[in-house]
Amino acid sequence: MNFTFTPATRETARARIGIQGPAGSGKTKSALRMAEGLAQGGAIGLVDTERRSALKYAPVPGKPELGGHVFGHMPMDTHDPRNLIKAVQAAEAAGVAVLIVDSWSHFWNGRGGLLSIVEETGAKARGGTFGAWKDANPIEQDMLDAMLNFAGHLIVTMRTKNDYVIEGKTVTKVGTKAVQREGAEYELDVVMDMVQGTATITKTRYEPLEGMVIHHPGEDVAEAILEQLGQGVDPVQVIVDELTGEGLTYERALELHARAKARNLLGFGHLHPVTGVTTTLEALIREYGQAVKPVTTGVTPPSVPAGGQPDDMEYTGPSAHSLADAESAAPAVRRAVPPAAQQDQGPAPVSAPQMRMMHALFNQLDVKGRENRLRATSLIVGRPVSSANELTLDEAKTLLDTLSAYGERDNAQDDFAAMVQGLEDDARRTAADELYVAAKQSAA
Repeated sequence: MNFTFTPATRETARARIGIQGPAGSGKTKSALRMAEGLAQGGAIGLVDTERRSALKYAPVPGKPELGGHVFGHMPMDTHDPRNLIKAVQAAEAAGVAVLIVDSWSHFWNGRGGLLSIVEETGAKARGGTFGAWKDANPIEQDMLDAMLNFAGHLIVTMRTKNDYVIEGKTVTKVGTKAVQREGAEYELDVVMDMVQGTATITKTRYEPLEGMVIHHPGEDVAEAILEQLGQGVDPVQVIVDELTGEGLTYERALELHARAKARNLLGFGHLHPVTGVTTTLEALIREYGQAVKPVTTGVTPPSVPAGGQPDDMEYTGPSAHSLADAESAAPAVRRAVPPAAQQDQGPAPVSAPQMRMMHALFNQLDVKGRENRLRATSLIVGRPVSSANELTLDEAKTLLDTLSAYGERDNAQDDFAAMVQGLEDDARRTAADELYVAAKQSAA
């Protein structure tokens, strides 16, 4: 282990969301609505421990008017945490963009769940259930590792029950408690409490979401979460940049493979830097590593990085091709991709603090809903914007200056709404004028 501190850099991430509430509060429906926003056209998978109740929200073939959510369905009637591990692995193999576990509570206290494992093991082992936790805890940890390392976004639902505090003869109801191990919510980035279709965000690592109350959470919340997750450095892109940059060595490719493996990044999809074809990070590392693999004499270099190396990148005796062959095999690919430092980076992107301030100012001006916010943003910056993540640093500054200026007015909300409407009217008039001029030119 390397006990060295390096400068911390925020990375892009995948959502880890918990939705908790009593039966009938809207957990499954909200999970599906949010999943559609997070997936952005990708596949959604749902592990159903609730007696196939999620199928009520699926489409009816031949009856599109009834609506419904499109998702892959995996019913699960026994709730051994090791089954959930296999389900996560199946989701990764299928390329699922968002995985919903509905509900996670069953893997704690359902049939075959962790508590059942403890009881069964404790009945057979010396020390009773107390000793049985020695075997059960690693099973739970393996389940958590599989879930939290899942390559896509993750949403788990949890049932809740009333919790009480007893002091002497006084019994006080202190709210609801999730049916899961104590502290399970600490593993998640966002936790919502659902009551009759309304969600309150009670735990989040993202400042713009703190304390939000949303009726039937869906695409708006997903968009806000995606904007926060997208702020930072993409760890996959960092490795790709090193692969495609000048000076890559075979040993460095092995180190990058070990790093990606430790971070569970090997299976992540990525566009090939030259062909544009969708591939995986592991395939890219293998390709670029083979391109710089030296001619060997059967002697393994003394410095093999921790974590090992992929089988087809091992030093295995006299090479079947010469160094010249190796140079012609893929360095041509590497030369076709300029180093990251030399690539045109374009305008500086919007920053995380700017993003948080936008949310706060839009709330102050009572601009609700993703569509309304993007409409106002597009009109203010003067170009169509489909996500706040598309904004440049300068455009974000222009937007924030405008929002701040109107926020200080006595009739802030009305004045801002009138300004946005005026910009929209001007845009329509301009478009109409351009059409008129184009028609006249065409007629001439």
